[in-house]
Amino acid sequence: MPVTTQPDTGPGQGTRRTTGLLRTKSIEQSIKDTEEPEHRLKKSLSALDLTVFGVGVVIGSGIFVITGTAATDYAGPAVTISFAVAAVVCALAALCYAEFASTVPVAGSAYTFAFASLGEFPAWIIGWDLILELALGCATVAVGWSGYVQSLLDSWGIPLPEALRGPGEGHGFTFNLAAFLLVLAVMTVVVLGMKLSAWVTSAVVAVKVTVVLIVIAVGAFFITGSNYDPYIPPSKPTEGGSGLSQTLLEGIAGFTPSNFGIMGIFTAAAVVFFAFIGFDVVATAAEETRNPKKDVPLGILGSLAICTVLYCAVAFVVTGMQNYKKLDPEAPLAEAFKAVGHPFWAGVISFGAVVGLTVVCMILLLGQSRVFFAMSRDGLLPPVFSAVHPKFRTPYRSTIILGLLTALVAGFVSLTELSKLVNIGTLFAFVIVAVGVLILRRTRPDLPRAFRAPWVPVLPIASVACSVWLMLNLSVETWLRFAVWMVVGVIIYFAYGRRHSRAAEGAETAGASGGGNSR
Repeated sequence: MPVTTQPDTGPGQGTRRTTGLLRTKSIEQSIKDTEEPEHRLKKSLSALDLTVFGVGVVIGSGIFVITGTAATDYAGPAVTISFAVAAVVCALAALCYAEFASTVPVAGSAYTFAFASLGEFPAWIIGWDLILELALGCATVAVGWSGYVQSLLDSWGIPLPEALRGPGEGHGFTFNLAAFLLVLAVMTVVVLGMKLSAWVTSAVVAVKVTVVLIVIAVGAFFITGSNYDPYIPPSKPTEGGSGLSQTLLEGIAGFTPSNFGIMGIFTAAAVVFFAFIGFDVVATAAEETRNPKKDVPLGILGSLAICTVLYCAVAFVVTGMQNYKKLDPEAPLAEAFKAVGHPFWAGVISFGAVVGLTVVCMILLLGQSRVFFAMSRDGLLPPVFSAVHPKFRTPYRSTIILGLLTALVAGFVSLTELSKLVNIGTLFAFVIVAVGVLILRRTRPDLPRAFRAPWVPVLPIASVACSVWLMLNLSVETWLRFAVWMVVGVIIYFAYGRRHSRAAEGAETAGASGGGNSR
């Protein structure tokens, strides 16, 4: 198929592709679309709001759970270094996100960025991928939240009936009522307005961060120096997996990651990386930010910096309180306080986990509704998803439809294994954004950029390499599920999206008027 190009208007006078699977949407057109009355979102967020969003979604169950698994199985006390390594990988991606978000302040995050640089079909792929990260992530978090709530109800002597506790070891009809109701509740908050969501997030994040600071401040008094000896335990060979359970790296190269030692630190980094997932959701709110060119980069980088400091401090304290071999992989922080004779603080930590997961669920649903909104506005999804409420100025239909579907998934499906798909979806998005920065620097070098990622092209290339490395450390089974999900997305694109694309309609109009130059 021949490719038709048209000159972009505005700074840089770049060239965009107007036909084929790789037709791009100009930056100027993306920004112009945000001013359409029927699609205009309310701009109400500040840099502080965005930073709070980022901290709110990143500090979730990861900080309360994953530290124990990573220390006990992979790195020992050196898990603190693992968090720092994972933060560097995220920082590489964050700098790329910050440049794109300040240049293209439009809802949709990586989807919108890909449309401007790589083309429509890659943009669809990344948008479909973001569904995996955000919607499935929201349902997974809701199920985890439900587990904490059910535990609290059990301790109060008012357990839920087995039929309402969700899928488990039992048989017969089961429905996770708590997870279902949580998603409906946060859906309502998101529909009522972005500023209300920001207020709720600020209140919840204040509680959550306070709990984390309590862990650090109180736990520091119970550190025993001998628990850090050895800080990096001797390397220990591991038995590789087999079949679908082995990592893709094992399957391709026969390489088996080792536990402990220097390599154990990097193996643990692949595990704790997933505790950082979510900072990219900040970019989905760019269109609803008062000064996106400055505030979005501040929100992305600021939230990542705060979370990195808190994660490293918590890891250092908890491995100092209790020997890494004795840490509970399910609830390391709470159990560490019990081990030193302070169950009260363990209860405070459990409360913080319940509160924290609430806002994580809300922000993931918020991000997903904005991605659907952007895809629908471009014609790749039915127009129902881009309808904006006349009073609240939020994509209410998109939020309600996705909220109901996510609530049902959370109620009926056990997501223990499927949650791994959230991880591979996020890493894939990181790769696309980094590649997009390289391409847009070449095709639109003079485009105004309020924030420029440093050390290009070295930094984006390093981001791609690090993300791909972590993806290779995921299981073959996860890769196969990811492939099936992507095949379904491709089918939907060719069945609906390609035929209804507004970019395609615009290209046909331009062609009819003689505006394109075929080459």
